[in-house]
Amino acid sequence: MNKAQLTDEIQKILGKDVSKACAEKALNAVIEAIKGGIKKQKRVALIGFGTFSVVQRKARTGYNPQTHQKIKIKASKALKFKASKSIKL
Repeated sequence: MNKAQLTDEIQKILGKDVSKACAEKALNAVIEAIKGGIKKQKRVALIGFGTFSVVQRKARTGYNPQTHQKIKIKASKALKFKASKSIKL
């Protein structure tokens, strides 16, 4: 499902009273709120859905698949999502 399809689903759930533009604004607002929460607090927990958190990846040695030369990969931060028990398959 892509963002346009998700917007359509939100509109269907909210009913005919809500326009597609309004559903898209609501989706964009949720995405921006999650981004802001992760930047400020490093963790966003949505009960019944899951938890977004920031994890630190260590520096490591990798290789270039085209040349097979070893390269150094710098330490970085990554976003992690852990689904709640209610939505796990």
